Amino acid sequence: MPIELLTPFTKVELETTEKTTNRRQVGILGGNFNPVHNAHLVVADQVRQQLGLDAVYLMPEYQPPHVDKKETIDETHRLEMLKRAIAGVEGLGIETIELERQGISYTYDTMKLLTEKNPETDYYFIIGGDMVEYLPKWHRIDELVNLVQFVGVQRPRYKAGTSYPVIWVDVPLMDISSSMVRDFIKKGRTPNYLLPHEVLDYIEEEGLYR
Repeated sequence: MPIELLTPFTKVELETTEKTTNRRQVGILGGNFNPVHNAHLVVADQVRQQLGLDAVYLMPEYQPPHVDKKETIDETHRLEMLKRAIAGVEGLGIETIELERQGISYTYDTMKLLTEKNPETDYYFIIGGDMVEYLPKWHRIDELVNLVQFVGVQRPRYKAGTSYPVIWVDVPLMDISSSMVRDFIKKGRTPNYLLPHEVLDYIEEEGLYR
């Protein structure tokens, strides 16, 4: 998979998606997914296709390692919405290691366990452009960059740059957030076309976010 990466700021140029290694290439898209929405899915699918990955797994976190604690719903709901969102979609899956471990979800700890468990797999950790500038503050970041290849995805209103090695991938910019979806529902507005209808049906069935 020839990739031209002139500087850490350069967007990736893919000449071909032909495999040049027998190792498995897997993307990880972590998040709270409260709820999962269409921008999450577009990012996961486009990164998989453009980098020629075998799969991209959406990885729901149990407890975000943020200073400002975010309220979330029970992980059983978030996991069920993810299952419904990707049902039948080629190349997308779910990684539940952080829900199984519980506690604070530090990316370094998680990826260390995954790489030890799957030594034949190369991991590509996908982050939004808004998160790239915070990489220096990530837990054990200098060790983490040796475990995974970071993949950056541009987001509206964010101009990203970093000294860390990041492969940039262009995807359609969709200014959708989970907080937007929750706010729509709280105000009695139906967030049609912002998330899969299977997820919206589940939210209505369970009376979530009201």
